[in-house]
Amino acid sequence: MLRTLAVSLLLAAPAHADGAQDFVTANVISTLYHEFGHALIDLTDASVLGREEDAADILSVILLDEFWEEDAAESITALTALSFELAAQEAEEPAYWDVHGLDMQRYYNQVCLFYGADPDTRAALAEEFALPAERAETCVEEYDLAAASWAAVLDPLTASEPTKSIGFDGETSSDIGALIASEVTDLNQAFTLPKPVTVALTSCGEENAFYDPETATITICTEYVEFLERQAIANDL
Repeated sequence: MLRTLAVSLLLAAPAHADGAQDFVTANVISTLYHEFGHALIDLTDASVLGREEDAADILSVILLDEFWEEDAAESITALTALSFELAAQEAEEPAYWDVHGLDMQRYYNQVCLFYGADPDTRAALAEEFALPAERAETCVEEYDLAAASWAAVLDPLTASEPTKSIGFDGETSSDIGALIASEVTDLNQAFTLPKPVTVALTSCGEENAFYDPETATITICTEYVEFLERQAIANDL
């Protein structure tokens, strides 16, 4: 079932109907999908041509396109792209050595792939985020190739009925905890994993989110959530 923003526990609450909270929510969702990509690559021994971080970014876009209704998917994509743009503005210099792509490369890849999944519907979004015409011409082909590559991993994992192969370790009394628990439920409805995976919301001592293959755990650090909140407020979102 396609989801609207209203089904997000955060955005359904009147107390959080503001741009800053939307920004946090969108980026937590995209980050969870990204780390889920790392988990799938690990658990399925998927062959990755290129950088694994790029493959995980691609899966995040594919899941946004498949799981969410159009308005919600566009909003999450736009706010995720904005986070990359803000990171690029805040960086003292590009981290050429990093395993991730440069922030503005991730920005344009996010917009291009999402646009390429439905160019007729999403032309306005591509224009709003200044996707160059030269890149836009290749986006449909880029998305089709990316989706076909990930389908080889996702299709065998498609669940015939809801499962519990993904667990949540965290407090659901917090807004973010409730959001992540809801996302875990939806992932369990969509996929059956070959090995149990845990999604943990916990303090890590750093602003980060990561997948640990030794424990098959996706960790969303509470410090990362707090960073997103500060970033949104600092930019008057």
